[in-house]
Amino acid sequence: MKINGICNLAVLSFFSCIIMACSSSGGDGDDSPPPDDPVAAPTAATLVFPENNTECTEGNVISETRSSVTFRWNAAQNADSYELNVINLNTSVASRTTTANNEASFSINRGTPYEWFVVSRANGTTETATSSTFRFFNEGPGIENYAPFPAEAVNPARGANLASTATVTLEWSASDVDDDIEQYEVFFGTEANPTNSLGTTTDTSIADVAVTSGNTYYWTVTTTDSQGNTSTSEVFQFRVN
Repeated sequence: MKINGICNLAVLSFFSCIIMACSSSGGDGDDSPPPDDPVAAPTAATLVFPENNTECTEGNVISETRSSVTFRWNAAQNADSYELNVINLNTSVASRTTTANNEASFSINRGTPYEWFVVSRANGTTETATSSTFRFFNEGPGIENYAPFPAEAVNPARGANLASTATVTLEWSASDVDDDIEQYEVFFGTEANPTNSLGTTTDTSIADVAVTSGNTYYWTVTTTDSQGNTSTSEVFQFRVN
C-alpha cells in the first residue's frame, strides 16, 4: 500500500507539471506582443495659392523690393508635417520651411518669378510625397507687363541618356502671365554654357538637331514676349550613348 501511494503521488506530480507548463506558455507557444501596425505613407498635398502661371497680387508689401506671401495647400492624408519649398527662378535660390499647418508665409522679392511645391511627411516613416509644382510672378511696383517664365525642358529630359542616334528633337514648354510670348531662341552645343544659336522659332520644338554618339550636349532657351521682355532657361543637358 505504501508503494502504491508513492506511485500515485508521482503520477499526480507529473500531470501537474504538464498543466503548469501549458498554462505558462499561453497555450500557443508564443507570448511575444503582436507587431506594431506599419505607419501609413502620406499622400501628396494639393496646391491652392499662389495659383499656377498667374500674377500674385495678394502679398503684404514690406518694402519697395519685398512682400510677404502666404502659401496655401490642402491637407494631405496621413501627413504630420509639410516642407514648403520656394525657388527664385531668376537666381535658382531655394528657401524652405517646415510646418504642421497647411499654410506658411514667406518674404520674397517683388516683381520676380517663383516656383513652389510642398513635401508631405509623416512621423514614424521615411516615405514622403511631393506635390505638383506651381509657378507665379510676385507683383511688383509699377510693372504692367511681366517677362515670360523660364522655359522647361520636355525632350530630351534633363540628364537623359539617349540611345545612339544622328539627330534629336529639342522640345520645351513655356508660359507667360500676360500670354504674349512671341519667339524662342535656342542655344546648343557640347560646351557647358552653349553660345551656338540654332535660330529663332515661334514653335516650342526644333527637329533634326545633329548629334554624335559619345557626346554630352547642353542647351538653353531664351523666351521673348511682345514687349521685348526676355527670360533664359537653366542649362539643360543630355548624353548620346
